[in-house]
Amino acid sequence: MILGMDEIINAICLHTAERTGVRPTDVTVELSWDEDTGYTGEVWVNGRSRYIVESNIMEAIMVYVHREYGMRVFREDIRLVLEEEIMAEIQSP
Repeated sequence: MILGMDEIINAICLHTAERTGVRPTDVTVELSWDEDTGYTGEVWVNGRSRYIVESNIMEAIMVYVHREYGMRVFREDIRLVLEEEIMAEIQSP
């Protein structure tokens, strides 16, 4: 299974909204990749921003895949890749 950038952003929005008690539409996400820091992102909620790292992104993907697809996946089952955009390759158990 492959999740595109839009689905990864949706996963982060849903996960952040649940953790902060806001609507998913109140969350904005920008993902990036850098040689030094790897996969990171910036999340805005109610005008405040915070940075997320790869482990935060993976956690959001794990929760999203379980809720949306009924699949229980673990961190080692997910690989983030950068092509035209950031994607998540998920190995089915």
